[in-house]
Order: sequence, then C-alpha cells, then structure tokens
Amino acid sequence: MAVDSVTPSPLGPPACEKDSKALQFIEDMTRNTDAVQERVLSEILSRNSDTEYLKRFELEGATDRDSFKSKVPVVTYEDIQPEIQRIANGDRSPIFSSHPVSEFLTSSGTSAGERKLMPTIHEELDRRQLLYSLLMPVMNLYVPGLDKGKGLYFLFIKAETKTPSGLVARPVLTSYYKSEHFKTRPYDPYNVYTSPNETILCPDSFQSMYSQMLCGLIMRHEVLRVGAVFASGLLRAIRFLQLNWRELAHDISTGTLNPRIIDPAIKEKLMSDILKPDQELADFITSQCSGENWERIITRIWPNTIFLDVIVTGAMAQYIPTLDYYSGGLPKACTMYASSECYFGLNLKPMCDPSEVSYTIMPNMAYFEFMPHDPEAQPLSRQAPPRLVDLADLELGKEYELFITTYAGLCRYRVGDILEVTGFHNSAPQFRFVRRKNVLLSIDADKTDESELQKAIENASVLLREFNTSVVEYTSFADTKTIPGHYVIYWELLVKDSANSPSHEVLNQCCLAMEESLNTVYRQGRVADNSIGPLEIRVVKNGTFEELMDYAISRGASINQYKVPRCVSFTPIMELLDSRVVSVHFSPAAPYWNPERRR
Repeated sequence: MAVDSVTPSPLGPPACEKDSKALQFIEDMTRNTDAVQERVLSEILSRNSDTEYLKRFELEGATDRDSFKSKVPVVTYEDIQPEIQRIANGDRSPIFSSHPVSEFLTSSGTSAGERKLMPTIHEELDRRQLLYSLLMPVMNLYVPGLDKGKGLYFLFIKAETKTPSGLVARPVLTSYYKSEHFKTRPYDPYNVYTSPNETILCPDSFQSMYSQMLCGLIMRHEVLRVGAVFASGLLRAIRFLQLNWRELAHDISTGTLNPRIIDPAIKEKLMSDILKPDQELADFITSQCSGENWERIITRIWPNTIFLDVIVTGAMAQYIPTLDYYSGGLPKACTMYASSECYFGLNLKPMCDPSEVSYTIMPNMAYFEFMPHDPEAQPLSRQAPPRLVDLADLELGKEYELFITTYAGLCRYRVGDILEVTGFHNSAPQFRFVRRKNVLLSIDADKTDESELQKAIENASVLLREFNTSVVEYTSFADTKTIPGHYVIYWELLVKDSANSPSHEVLNQCCLAMEESLNTVYRQGRVADNSIGPLEIRVVKNGTFEELMDYAISRGASINQYKVPRCVSFTPIMELLDSRVVSVHFSPAAPYWNPERRR
C-alpha cells in the first residue's frame, strides 16, 4: 500500500519512504545518462591513471572520452589473460586498478567453454548491493503487499578455490552471499526469505537444497513468491522435491532431521527455530507429491504465490512452458541484468511478459560502450579498431555488442552480449537481451547460433502440443564423424499423458521442422551442396540433464550460475548423453530451399 506522505515518483507511487529514495535515484541516473557516464569514466581513469595497464597507452592524465577512445584499445579476455594470470600468481603491483584486488570472480563454467577469472575490488560489492537495493522498490510498484509474506528462493554458494597468490576465486553470487553485505543485511519486511542464511551458506548442494526446501514447505502459507537465479535452478528444485518428498514429509511428521543433514549450523537453526512435528502438513505434502500429476504443483503447495522470480530471457526462455506447467502459468519476473564482470541494470517493468523483458542499464555502474552488431563483421582487429557508440547515443531498434570499462580496471572489455534497443526510460536506453555472441553449430559454411537453435526448437515443439508433450531440456553437437556431417540435438521430453505420447513419425517430423527453421546457408548445404546430412534428434530419458548438471558441479561448476551447455563436445558428457538415449530420429526429407529467397 503506497504511503500518502512519501514523495511521488514518475515510475509510480512508492510503497514507503525508503522506496521513494530508491526510485528517485533511478530517475536521477536515467535523466542524466550522458553526464553520469562522463563522470564515471573520468573517475575510473583518474583513480587508475598510475596503473601499469593504462600507462601503456600514454593518456598522460587525460580523463576525457576522446583521449580514451583514441588511445585505449578494445580487448577480449584472451588479450588480458597474461596480466590476470600474473595477479593470480601473486603480483600485487597496480596492474589494472589502483585499489588492491580483493578476489577473483569466476565466470559460469559453461560460458564460452572455459573458466575465466575476473579480478575485482572490494568496493564493487557496494555497487552490486546498490543495484540489488533498487529491485524491490520497483517490484513494489507492481505487486503490493510483499511485506506481508516471504520469498522462497533457492540460493546456493559454491566452495571457493584459491589462486597461487592466496586470493580466492569464486562465482559472483557466492562472493555476494558470503559477504557482510548479505549476511548482516538489515531487516527489510519487503525482502524476507524462508531460507535462513545457514541453509544458503552451506557448500554441500544436497544439504543446502534439502534444508531450503524443508523451510519452504514449513512456511508454505507465508510464501508470496518463488524463485531462483535462473529458471533452470527453479526446475531443479521441483525435481529435487519429486525425488525427496518422502524424506521431507517424514522430517515434518516427526520433527526430526534427515541424517544426511550434518552441517552443524543448519542443524542448530532448523531444530531450534523452525522444525516442529506437524502431521497435518506431512499428510498434505504426501497427498500432493505421491501422485503422478505434478501440474500446478507450485501453487498447490504454495497457494499464495503471486509470481516466479527467475531469469527466463535468452537461453532460459526455453524453460517457460515447463514453468507454466508446474506453476499454472504464474507471471515470471525478470528483475536484473548482470554478469561476473559487471552488474548492468534492472527491469523497470518486472511483471511484463517474458517476451517483452527489457533492461535499463544504470549509468553509474560502469562506463558502457556499444559496437553496432554486424553478423558479417570480421574479428576484432587492432589495426582497424571498431567504432564504439556511447550509451546516450544508441538508436531504437538497433542491435549492439556490449563493452565495459569498470572501476576494477577492465578497459573497453568485450562482454560478448548482443543487445537490442527497445526503448528509453528518460535518456537511458532499454535493452532486450538477444544472445551471447557465439556460434553453436557449424558443419560447413553454415553457422547456427544459440537464438537460432532456440527458435528452431520452439517451432518443432509446436508439433508436440497435440500430444501434451514439451521439450524441457536440450543440447546439441555437430557430428562430423559422419559424411557429410550433421546436427545432433538431444531432447528431454515432458510427456504429460503417456497414453498419448508422440510417435516415432511425429518426432521425425520435428527434425524436419527444425531444419525448416534454420538459416538459408544451412538449408543450402542440405539441399544444394549436400554438405550437411539430415538433422538428428536423440531423445534421452527423464533426469538425464539433472545428471549432466551434477557432473558439471562435480567438476567445479557453480550451482547458481550453471547453465545447460547448448552445444557439447567434451567426451565424458557425450558418453553420458548417449548412454541415456531412448529413441533416435532423423529428418525424413530435405528442408525447403530456394536460391532466390533470402531470410
């Protein structure tokens, strides 16, 4: 309920005075986008002027944009990896930043196929906390009364590693959850979790998930929103409940804790404050989870849930049908846009349809530059540096690739995200996340990226609707052992009516539907050049992608940041997938291709 005495905001009536200040901050930043960006760059260049990296480019104390753009090159991770490795090995001299490196943030284990180390400084935690502090004031504009209940969020840390220098290396969310910013955060009635800190901070993923689920079940009537970082994480939690509801119900019935939970902090917290015998609740959980029908299970167990708080943009969009199945079509809120390198911005309309999600970059977070996206462009060249555009100079409807300059010392760093300008809030552009700039599949001259593959799978999935079946997970690889090579797509299906499952012929037609959706270069290779063989779908048994995630986590991937790789080539993963195949299907005909037609 908005408070009459608080200052109104152009975004809407704030829920309280604290929200009013946060919304006014958003307005101040977005009204003065270019001036804020100019100040941010000047601050970064001024404070880091004596670093080894900036000294190379002979800025001579200049902090203006023209000098910066003319003298400092754009870079990829590979360009600066030698300097990063020096820091990891113990070099404490000011290489990138005048402030000491506090730790390394690791990128997602499945992003670009390698584990990257991003040096960061302590004050970046303040910057990330600032962005977090803006999320609920915006959400409160659209969903009143969130102070009357709690959020069931499945949040996890990963056991950190140490570099030879002694500095820790860990995912950005692990860094945040283990920081004092999170652990000693002030009480906020609009942002109360069912999961105690002790359950989130346990490095054992089973104990953490089990105890968080147990708390969520006990407090089921207080839950107003359910979430995880990525949509895949929330689905993993539902799968966990499917596998462990008997043990959870037993604990609730008896008021005792599963002997697999051995973390002392969790045991003390649950046994002293939360877990009490409740036979009625145990019987309810048994009645809901023992049947085969798990449709709307989220709203059946947590009946007051208003929305799901998960990222469903980019590659996560393919989880939307499965989330709808388990939640009865609850709204899915995408609140923020961030990476290990930098936290970028937030969604000012978080309750919009996933297809309409746009993020407003906050100009105080870093200095942002953009390269107009040209799919035909050659790789970056120092001899012919790309023309980068400032945040305030972007054009509606155009696609751009994102580059950042951060307080921690990254300069004109290529993030790899492709964004489309969808509008403006005041003078700040708003963006749709299009994709990561990478090619997933290629056999010959063809190049298929993540968004193209996702679209092809969505189109093929239409054929499954009459059988009440959906694709819940997928990955792919380019099989070049056959002549000619061909695309192989692994599908895990959710068959909601086993008596009416799709036939072998229907799944063959799904192969063709995918091929019809791919680009003209691919279809030319199939039809005219015979350089690409028929597309193959391998259906794997349920739970296969759960095993794939467990394998990745066992090798060091972060449970929070894990994303199913959309293309695989690592032999053990291939062997795991192939050992779970239950049926194989090929395209029964060549796709349509016309040399005169472009698309």
